[in-house]
Amino acid sequence: MEQRRGVLPSQAIRALIAEGRIGAGEAPIEADQVQPASLDLRLGGRAWRVRASFLAGKGRRLAERIGDFEMHSFPLEGGAVLEKGCVYLVPLMERLDLPEDIHAVANAKSSTGRLDILTRLITDDGSEFDRVAPGYAGPLYAEICPRSFSVLVRPGMRLNQIRFRRGDARLADADLLELMRRHAPAGAQPRVDNGLAFSVDLEFADGRARRPVRPLVGYRARAHAPLIDLSRVGHYDPAAFWEPVHAEEGRVVLDPGAFYILVSRESVVIPPDYAAEMAPYLAMVGEFRVHYAGFFDPGFGHEAAGGRGARGVLEVRCHEVPFVLEHGQEVGRLVFERMTDRPDRLYGADLGSNYQGQGLRLSKHFRMP
Repeated sequence: MEQRRGVLPSQAIRALIAEGRIGAGEAPIEADQVQPASLDLRLGGRAWRVRASFLAGKGRRLAERIGDFEMHSFPLEGGAVLEKGCVYLVPLMERLDLPEDIHAVANAKSSTGRLDILTRLITDDGSEFDRVAPGYAGPLYAEICPRSFSVLVRPGMRLNQIRFRRGDARLADADLLELMRRHAPAGAQPRVDNGLAFSVDLEFADGRARRPVRPLVGYRARAHAPLIDLSRVGHYDPAAFWEPVHAEEGRVVLDPGAFYILVSRESVVIPPDYAAEMAPYLAMVGEFRVHYAGFFDPGFGHEAAGGRGARGVLEVRCHEVPFVLEHGQEVGRLVFERMTDRPDRLYGADLGSNYQGQGLRLSKHFRMP
C-alpha cells in the first residue's frame, strides 16, 4: 500500500526516532525537540572556524574536507563566542538513517533568523545547503555565520530545524485559493500566485488604532552592539541592539548591507492539516532579500490565536544599492504543503511557542513592551 505524500507530522517523527532512523548517540533526543512538523537540531560540543563557506560535494565526506578550510577549532562546553562576520562549522548531535522514500529540508529557527544568524545544514555527499537526499545515512553539520551580532553558544543549543517529507505535496494555486477561502482571517483578501503573496506593512505595524504621522514599522540592527548570550530569554534591552524604523508617507529607504525586522501586512492561518514555507527570494522584486527562517507549522495563527491569524515577521537585508520599500509592496510567497497526517500537537501555547498571534516582534531574547 502506497503511503501518503506530504510533510511528516510530530508522531511520525517520533516513530522514526523509535526505529533508530533519527539518532543522537549518547545524547538521547529530547521530547521537546519534536515540533508539529519538524525536529529541532542541537549543536555538538566543538566548532571549527573556517575560511569560507563550503559543501562536501558528491562522493565526499565533510570530515575529510574540514582540513582544507580550517583556521582553528575550539570547544563549546562552558560557552564560546561566535564572532560577527565569521564562518563556523559545528557538527550536530543528531544523525540520520532515512528510509529511501523520505527526504528532508532544513531551515533556521525563528529566533535564529531574527538575530540575523545565517545557519545552514550540510550533509556528506551534499551539493546543496539545507537539503537532505532520500535515504541519506550519516552525520549532520551546521554552518553558522552571525551577520549582525556576535553570539555566545553552548552544546545543545538549537539554531536550526529539519522537516521530513515523503514525495511532493505542494498545493496548486487553485487548491490554495480554496483553502484560504475557508481558513483566512475574516476580511482578508488573499492573493495567490505560485503561493500566498506576502506584502510589507509600513503603516500600522506598531498596532496603534490611529495612524501616527511616522508609525513604528520595524527595527534596524545597530552596527556596533554587545554580545548576545543565546540562553537568555527576555533579557536584553532592544535599544542597545536595534534602532526603531519609522515610515515616511508609507515608505522606508533600506540601506545597503543593513538588516531589518519588518512585518507582513497579511495575517496568516496555517490549518492543522497543512504546513507552509516561505519561498526563496526572487531577484526581480527588488534589491533585498526576505527571510531566513521560513517554516510555518500547522496551527500557526489558528485556534490558539482565536482564528485571527498571526502576521509573518520579515527578516530583510538590503543588497548593493539603497532601495525604497513601500507599504503593501509584495516581498515574498508562502508555499503550502499537505501533511501526511494531522500532528498530534499543534503550534501554540501548549508547546510554549514564542510567536503565536504575533505582530511586529523581535526575537525572544529581548524585552518587548
